[in-house]
This record gives sequence, structure tokens and C-alpha cells, in this order.
Amino acid sequence: MKPSQARTFIVDSAMAANKMQLIKPHRHYFFSSDDSSVMKQILATHVPDGREIDTRPLLHIVEDVFNRATLTSLSLALSQTTAAAVAEVENSTDKNIILTSTDTLEALAYIIHKISCEISRESGGESGGHSTAVSLFTMLANYSWDAKAVVIMAALAVNYGEFFLTAQLNTINPLATGIARLKHMPDLHKHSEVMKPRFDTIEMLIKTMLDVTKCVVEFKELPTDYIGAVDSPDFSMALAHIPTAVYWLVRSAAACASHFVGLIGMGYEYYISTSEIWELSSLSHKLTNILDHLRNLLALCRRHVDEKRHVEAYKLLVNLFETPQSDNIKPLKALFSSKDDHAYPLIDLSTKKKCGVDVLRRKIVLVLISDLNITVEELFVLVQIFMSDSAYQGGRFDRQFEVVWLPIVDPDVTWTSAMEESFDKLKLTMPWHAVRKPSLVDPAVVKYVRKVWNFGKRPLVVTVNADGKVVNPNAMHMAYIWGSIAFPFTSAREESLWNEETWRMELLVDEIDPLLVTWIREGKYVCLYGGDDVEWIRSFTTKIQDVARAAKIPLEMVYVGKSNPKKSVKKATDVISSENLSHCWQDPVMVWFFWSRLESMWYSKMQQGKRVEDDNIMREVMSLLSYDSGEKSWAMITRGSGGAIGEYVKAHGKEMAECLTDFDKWKPNVEIEGFLPALGNALKPFDPYEHCTKLVLPSGNSPWVRGSVMCSDCMRPMEKYVLYRCCHTPAGDTE
Repeated sequence: MKPSQARTFIVDSAMAANKMQLIKPHRHYFFSSDDSSVMKQILATHVPDGREIDTRPLLHIVEDVFNRATLTSLSLALSQTTAAAVAEVENSTDKNIILTSTDTLEALAYIIHKISCEISRESGGESGGHSTAVSLFTMLANYSWDAKAVVIMAALAVNYGEFFLTAQLNTINPLATGIARLKHMPDLHKHSEVMKPRFDTIEMLIKTMLDVTKCVVEFKELPTDYIGAVDSPDFSMALAHIPTAVYWLVRSAAACASHFVGLIGMGYEYYISTSEIWELSSLSHKLTNILDHLRNLLALCRRHVDEKRHVEAYKLLVNLFETPQSDNIKPLKALFSSKDDHAYPLIDLSTKKKCGVDVLRRKIVLVLISDLNITVEELFVLVQIFMSDSAYQGGRFDRQFEVVWLPIVDPDVTWTSAMEESFDKLKLTMPWHAVRKPSLVDPAVVKYVRKVWNFGKRPLVVTVNADGKVVNPNAMHMAYIWGSIAFPFTSAREESLWNEETWRMELLVDEIDPLLVTWIREGKYVCLYGGDDVEWIRSFTTKIQDVARAAKIPLEMVYVGKSNPKKSVKKATDVISSENLSHCWQDPVMVWFFWSRLESMWYSKMQQGKRVEDDNIMREVMSLLSYDSGEKSWAMITRGSGGAIGEYVKAHGKEMAECLTDFDKWKPNVEIEGFLPALGNALKPFDPYEHCTKLVLPSGNSPWVRGSVMCSDCMRPMEKYVLYRCCHTPAGDTE
């Protein structure tokens, strides 16, 4: 603005100010919402007739109008051609909103028009503002509080939108230009900087009004099945405060309309009164305080609703999986679907296409449950098992069963980009189905799999048959032990497979190492040994090879490391390989899988209700696991395929090494008894209590172990372990 124009503007503004004093007194004071007499008067006008109005679609339109009716939109309107503007409207208009709100608009069009006319009238002063509010509430007497709020905002949007529509088009549309001249509206394009403080204040107030209106509508949308004034004090308090909130919405709408309607006939000379801007700011502050209070109550009410919904969903899951079903769809839908995506909660990771639960109908479903820390080794083995020749044909799974990954993330944990990256990487390694996002897993499902299916830290595979019945609470163990032979992965099949087994080397090593299987079939003596003491390994391998040559037996050795292969095992493997001490597994996955299968045998037997006292396989598995739980070395020697139970010897590394050192003492017995019986008898003089050590096992998904502890190094949840300790073990023994 030029200096001469500025002087003229000041003079004209002063004249305009004097004129406005006659038209509109200052409104710098308004009643507090705590004034009981005011609210009694407003509540007296509230006589709802029970009509139900879907206010959400109308609110979307109102919000869209306010978003477009701004000073910022003026420059955009100038930069667009008419064709471009039409295209922009067509692309951005939500046609679904328009279609779904047609009936609502028809029902409310007349009352919106009446209210818009009412709030356009000049009604200055505090008494005028309140009297206008009473008049508006009387007109809206039969509507619910949320409908009153939305209708008021719609009426304001009509006036505000018409004002800005004329302002936007008056430079490009002759009709708009004529109307602007007749109304003597200010040219907002030219004087936007002068008008900006006023409209910034108005826009800030309108935004707060919209937020309050949304909050009121959200209270109305709370499901009455889960919340009511009787069982929720927070909801009862909200119901008491909503009339006050709507009252100040009405007061604010009337004030906004009064301010921008006042520009009509005044042109750009309209004086911007400090007291008027203060009034708008004060209203905005008032509504902000109300909004904060309502949002806090809304959060508490939603928590109440969620808790009740989760309890109901949890009970539904329990009931569905305990009650016989005609097929598996109902329980699986309850398990995989969510309110956010009920139709397509799953994704086929082999095709990357979304799908519904119906693809699982009448199929055996293996529900793989894990968190995002499932290891590469675990996934690699599971893929090999479920993608084996017997389970995978013609580029697709054998349709007798499907695998679905159910990722479990604590609902209270904030989802991060790192978690998103981990989730995406895991999906790339899986060829089966999965829940599309962990966030789609209902908290009730998380509670159910933890409490009923005993999911803890370790992955588990729950078998659900074609009738929706859980036929194995954890088929992960039998998959590790027998692979796809375990199909259909039921507890009955698990028991049948155990009934056919004996304690033999083939069971112990399966086909982890084809070379080892060949040695077994050739009838060779095979020595498995473990630990990470390199000096013991050097000494032991040398001694046993010398003894084998002296005893004239074909002996092969395999180093199996430890169940937790760290740097010490890697170092031992490197030494064994470089010094050619024995055969060893360079791939850590093979070492991990050997020990994981042993642990799976233990858990599978436990799951079958077996006891160490009367189950030989369980007793032998426990013996090897207890060796690994200590910090010392061990060795086991057996012979050939299908050997009898007595044809093997095992001992701690110290005892085995000392016994081999004394070979000359028991060598004569080898020709009489055989190598293994002679070795076994030679080990008998050692104190049997030295073999009573401790057994440390991952708690897996045991329901009796609870609590969570973070690792002090990586800050990830630590895996829980169960310690079984023999009463003969000295208190300070690390073994």
C-alpha cells in the first residue's frame, strides 16, 4: 500500500469505526458456561422427538466447504482456469459422501436455510448473542445435541461458503462480479494482507468449532451396547457437558457470521476492531478448553468400549473354538478378521494379493504364531518342511492344508519404522498366507493366543482342522522332528509317530547331515561330541582316534557344538576344520537345528503327558540336553543303524577322556564284550552323582512362566528359560 493510500485508509477506517459504533456495540464479555441459569434456559428448549440423523456425511461436506473457503484459496482460484477448477472439484469430491448424504440433506435443507438466515442477522452485545442462541436452540428443539451442532456448522458453512465463493469468482465470473458490487464487498484479492488478521482469527475459531463438533458426533457414535451412563461415569459426565459445548458452538457461529457479514457494504474500509478480534480469540480459547475436556472423556469412554469389546471378542473366540462347528470359517474369521478390514484381512505372500478367510474353508490350517523376532533359522526350517515334495506340488501347496502367519505385537507398543521394516523382510521369506498387518490383529486375539494357546516368546504352530477344532496346541515340535511326514499335524498323529519310534541315531540326527546317515547305514561307530573347550576337543579327538585304531573299529566323529552357538562354537569349528580333527558342521543352522530337534522331542513328550521315569526316549533326550546346559564337554558313541538301546555310551567330557586314557586297562575286555559294552563298564567306577547336573530349557510357550525382562545389551525381550536342577548338584556347581 502506498503512503497516500495508507493515510486515506486510516481516515476512512476511523469513519468506518464511528459508523460501526452505531451499528454494532462491542462484544467483549460473555457468560461463563458454568452459569446455571443460562444452561437451564438452554436445556429447557431441548425436546428431542427421537428422530435419528446420520450427521457424519453432512459433517464431511461442511468440513470440505470450510477447507475451501479461506484466503489461501483465493490465489489458487485465480491461478486455475474454469476447466481446471471443474476437474479439480471432480477429482477431489467424495462422491460416496454425496450419495450417502442425499436423504439427510433433503431432511435438513430447510432447517439449515432457516438457521443460516438467523445467524446472518445483526445481533450485537452479550444479550444479543445469548438471545440469538436461545432463538436458534428453540428452532432446533426436536433435534439431538449432535444434530444441533452439525446443523449449526452447516448453516455457518452456507453463509461462509457463499461469501468466499463470490470473493473467489468476482474477477473471473461476471455474475459474481455484479453480486460483489451490489453488496459492496471488499476485494479480498487486493486487500488480503489487511484482512488477514481478521480471517486468521475466524479460521482458527472455525477449526476449533469443527473439532468440537466432531467430538460431539463421536460421542453419539459410541456403541450403546458397550457403554451407557449407568456403567460409565465418564460417559455420564460427557453427556452433562455436551449441551454446554453445543451452546458455545452456537454462540461462536453467530459471532463468526456477524464478523464476516459485517464486511458486506463496508468494502475494504471496514475497521478491524481489536475488541472484535479479542472476542473471536476468547471464543476460540473457550472452545479449546471445552474440546480438551471432551477429548479426555472421549478417550476414557473409548477405552471402556474397547475393554468391553475385547472381553466379548475373547469370549467369542473361546466359545467358537470349544463348540463344534460345521466348518472352520467362523472361528478363523474371529481369529484373523478385524473391524478395520473384515473382508480381506489376509495376504497370499506367494502372489502378494489380498484375500479373505474363505480361502481356508474346509482346509487343515496351521496357524504359525510368532512375534517379529522369529529367527531366520526357524523360518528356513519351516519353509523346508512345509514346502517339501510331499507337501508342495505343481508350484502350490498341497491343498490339504494351508499355513497362515499370525504376527503378534503387543497392542500397547508403538509401531515404528524399524518394526515395519522387520515385518516386510519376514514376509519376503514366507511363501504362505499371513495377516496383512500386525495392527489388524485384534487385542482380544493377542490375549487369546497368549492365555489359551500359551504363546510366549517362541513361535508355535497351532493345528486347526477342517471343522474349526484345535487338534494340536503346538505342531511345531512334530514338524521339527518328523517334517512333512507329520501331516495332518494332529496330536493323534504325534502319538502314533512316537509309538513307532525307538531311541536310535536316525531319530537323533534325522537327515541333518547326509554323510552321517551314510555312516550309520554302513554300520560304523559314530561319536557325537559337544562343548566349546578347544583344548579338550584337541585332546579328546586325538585320544579316541588312537583308541579306535587300537580297538580296530571304524569310527567317525561329528562335532555338534552347543544349542546356543556363539563365537566360542565358531572358534571351535574353525579349529576342528583347519586341524582336521573330525567332521563338523560349518553351517550354524545345522547346529541350531540339531539342538532344536532335541528340545522339540522334550516338549513333544511333555505335551503328550510323558514322564522321564517311564519313557526311555525322553530320558535320553533329557540327558543330552542336560549335558548342553552345563559349560563342559560331553561325548556319545553308538554304532550302526537300528542298534539296540544298549549299544551306545555317553558321558561328560572329563570322564570320557580319562576313561580313554586308561584304555590299556580295559582293552582286554573289548575282544570279549565288544567295544561299547567294555567302554560302558569302564565308565561305571565314576561317581554317578557327577552326571546329575542341571537342565536349562527355553520356557517355550509354557503357561506357568510369566513376566518380561529386557536384555541389557540389545534391549530386546529376553527369552524365558526353565531350570531343572538335580538335588545332588552342589550349590556352586556351574555344571
